[in-house]
Amino acid sequence: MSAKLTTEDKALRINLTSDIYGCFAEIGAGQEVAANFFKAGGSSGTIAFTHSAYDMKVSDAMYGKTKRYVCEERLITMLNTEYQQLVKVLPQKTSESRFFAFCNTVESLNYHKTNQGHGWIGIRFQKAIGGPSNDIILHVLMHDISNRAQQDALGILGVNLIYGAFFNSDNYEDFISALVARLPRERMEIDMLRFTGPDFEEMDNRMIALSLVRKGITDATMFDLAKNVLQPASALYKKNILLMRGRFRPVTHVHVDMIENGKNSFLQDARVKHTNVEVIFELTLKDLTADGKISDKDFLDRAELLNSLGYTVMISNYLKHYRMLEYLSEIAKGQFIGVILGVYNLSAIFEEKYYANLPGGLLEAFGRGFGRNMKLYVYPAIDVETGSLLDLYTMEVAENLKGLMDYMMYNDKVEPIRQFNEKLLHIMSDEVLSKIKSGGHSWEQDVPFEAAQAIKYFELFGYSKVPSCPTSKTH
Repeated sequence: MSAKLTTEDKALRINLTSDIYGCFAEIGAGQEVAANFFKAGGSSGTIAFTHSAYDMKVSDAMYGKTKRYVCEERLITMLNTEYQQLVKVLPQKTSESRFFAFCNTVESLNYHKTNQGHGWIGIRFQKAIGGPSNDIILHVLMHDISNRAQQDALGILGVNLIYGAFFNSDNYEDFISALVARLPRERMEIDMLRFTGPDFEEMDNRMIALSLVRKGITDATMFDLAKNVLQPASALYKKNILLMRGRFRPVTHVHVDMIENGKNSFLQDARVKHTNVEVIFELTLKDLTADGKISDKDFLDRAELLNSLGYTVMISNYLKHYRMLEYLSEIAKGQFIGVILGVYNLSAIFEEKYYANLPGGLLEAFGRGFGRNMKLYVYPAIDVETGSLLDLYTMEVAENLKGLMDYMMYNDKVEPIRQFNEKLLHIMSDEVLSKIKSGGHSWEQDVPFEAAQAIKYFELFGYSKVPSCPTSKTH
């Protein structure tokens, strides 16, 4: 129903809902949101006040001084200030209204078009009269090529957010669909969305992060050990990033050996500042897909395990390594990036058939991804055919690409992980998964202790605390 409504229809419905009452505070380019409610009519019963601290001095006077004006911290301060002010000024309305404070702090396209328009947007609101307040916070990237178009898009998004908060927030899938109504991806990207508050205690923000990537609303999102969804560009801004890509189904001793020894190699590089390192475990949508569908349960199982081991998790649509490196390089802003991968994954990177979609083929992919301030750290494996050790120096590369491999090695773009536990190389995730599902216990020696405890406690990956009864036979 809401998908068919225009922005004006939504604003009017909110204005005509007698118990919805709130205020607007918009910094930067976001003034179009409140304007939509005024244009729709009937706003006198909905809007308590609206203002825009466009001048930095005014913003500092209202919300305190800050180094960054377009950031989540600033948005939270605005929500706190405006909601408290609303309740303080109109205490008599608390018994008859569901209060809300809508705030945004936005940087739109500048005159010379040299920046990326983006913004933090949020609403603090009551789902019920006299009920507790809740927050919905999001970060957007704006892709329109004119300042005016970006302002219009923000106006639509703001109305969608307020409408969704009051009419669609019981189901996050419905909410997300309503949030991006009339805003195609080429106009706006939402790379972080988070629900908090007493009314959303049962909502898992990791599932919301997965949904954003699955729906193509963004290409990557991440969350921390406390299950908090993070905005990648903020969490990884100017960081030395160490990335490990994989299925982690489940995470095993091999994965831990890879990341720990890979990190030691990474930290030995003079370009890495030890106090400025972020380690990320990444799952791609392809690795979350089975039979053409993404299993939410399977995704959460893997996320729980990685979090239990103390790792931050990223989900992305970037199947190819070069695309992920392009993405991270824009965030890292020149800082050093490391990628840990197995020798078989490196071999796949050198397969020309995977780059048929690029005009420049494999060379274009390598230029876009590996021509940056980065290095690949390669973990060995046991050759499935010969049983011998397969590493960076013994892997096969097509004759016509050996020069490219020599270039990568000579220019310090790839190096082997020299310290590793050879006794662990026999462990294969697929075999461990089969053992877990079969109900045995031998799998426990293949995974970290914390992971084994989590698998058994939460009954992950098909593990059952109750052993299956053997099928009786008749004679």
